[in-house]
Amino acid sequence: MNEITKNEFFEVGKDGVKKILTPDDKKIDIVEFDDKALCYVKSSMGYPAIYPMHETTFEPKAEAILMDLDGTSVHSEAFWMWVIEQTTARLLGNSNFKYEKEDEPFISGHSVSEHLQYMIDKYAKGESLELARRYYFEIVNHEMDEILKGRGKQDAFTPAPGLKEFLTTVKSEGIKIGLVTSGLYEKAMPEILSAFRQLNMGDPVEFYDAIITAGQAIRKGQTGTMGELAPKPHPWLYAETARVGLGIPFERRHKVLGIEDSSAGVVSIKLAGFSCAGISGGNIKQSGMGEMCDYKVKNLIEILDIII
Repeated sequence: MNEITKNEFFEVGKDGVKKILTPDDKKIDIVEFDDKALCYVKSSMGYPAIYPMHETTFEPKAEAILMDLDGTSVHSEAFWMWVIEQTTARLLGNSNFKYEKEDEPFISGHSVSEHLQYMIDKYAKGESLELARRYYFEIVNHEMDEILKGRGKQDAFTPAPGLKEFLTTVKSEGIKIGLVTSGLYEKAMPEILSAFRQLNMGDPVEFYDAIITAGQAIRKGQTGTMGELAPKPHPWLYAETARVGLGIPFERRHKVLGIEDSSAGVVSIKLAGFSCAGISGGNIKQSGMGEMCDYKVKNLIEILDIII
């Protein structure tokens, strides 16, 4: 975390502001007062938000866990970043375009539109987000169809190490399991279906107690959701999974643990009021969000000792 003196709404020394901290990826600012802390979530889409930061504690045995999809349950981030890269290449009319290593924290863990807007701002100034989204979903639909027909990227979606053992153990302990993703439905469901098929685990819709995605993509003649404006790091996906999907009231949040590998997901879990276990392998460390994690683990199996 880096200390700054002011942002769009707050300034150190004014209105009781004691400190403003921002992580390396600069997606949020944490504003500290004597008696509270607020989180200012920035938005490349033009809709920032300010949330209270709740104190979080976790007391085992868990009543529920909330699991991220990409990177935590299924390894697929490289594939989705490749799709972002291909979309940008099409925008630029340059099939040889490659994103840079420094772009990775900004094209993983957030919404599709956030990822695309970042790439437009950096590489394709003047191009429209609407055109980028059209190209993106054309590429996604083609690639998904190819994968389902056995002709596409066969390594696109692979189960995280220990996923089956972890999920079946948690299930046998009577702990509810919610799956949470900023990915749109048509992006997320093929991933978890693919992973469950590889593990011979049946239908994920039947296995999980709740699955919350960012909803459907908005296209002409179709309805959509707010998923593109209120994904992680906003709290709503995790809050809805716990409160609506699993029926756990806010007052019982100390019996819930969120599991993430991305900086946006960590913030989302914490703003929803839950403790967070950060798994290595994502962008938590490089984004400077490690200190927001209540637990740091190398893999899913290590989490069993925390929740049981």
